[in-house]
Amino acid sequence: MSDVATTAAGQPLGTAASSRAEVTTTTRVRVRREAAPYASPYVAGVGIGVVLLLAFVLMGRGLGASGAFSSVVAAAVSTAAPSHAAGNEFYSRYLSDGAANPLRDWLVLEIIGVVIGGLASAGLAGRVRWTTERGAGITDRRRLVNAFVGGTAMGVGAKLARGCTSGLGLTGGATLSVGSWLFVIAAFVGAYATAPLLRRAWR
Repeated sequence: MSDVATTAAGQPLGTAASSRAEVTTTTRVRVRREAAPYASPYVAGVGIGVVLLLAFVLMGRGLGASGAFSSVVAAAVSTAAPSHAAGNEFYSRYLSDGAANPLRDWLVLEIIGVVIGGLASAGLAGRVRWTTERGAGITDRRRLVNAFVGGTAMGVGAKLARGCTSGLGLTGGATLSVGSWLFVIAAFVGAYATAPLLRRAWR
């Protein structure tokens, strides 16, 4: 009785339990699928071009992003203060004559699709996890502050330029707009000038 209780398959009970725990741990590690590599930027670029072409053909409009957020803000202000929104030149552009809901705008629906598609892509690639992408030289908090400041600067810049990298860069560039090409050149110059200052965040 004592031998049966203290041994399992010729091993002491403690050793057998430890072996089973190791097997279980190893199995759990193997079950977790490794993340798929990122797509080639050249393939992704061609894909964006095809999507832009389809947007023109199917929807009669190009791609964009910042306009969607403007539509959401206009809808929120119109709900909270209808008279103020109707008398404001900025909000009235998104509210038109009041018959159309700004939340049904093409860009709003497009951004919703971008979010859904991004989550689906990340799920298929095994990249859905709660983490902060950063280098070893900065903390998570500093990385998030950098992202917030950069995003705010991009949002303000998009309104000043009357378009973002999607609407003004992709869509405007595809239609050979001179202003759009100047915007793209300025964006690249600014990015290359700023990159050395933020390189530490990714080392």
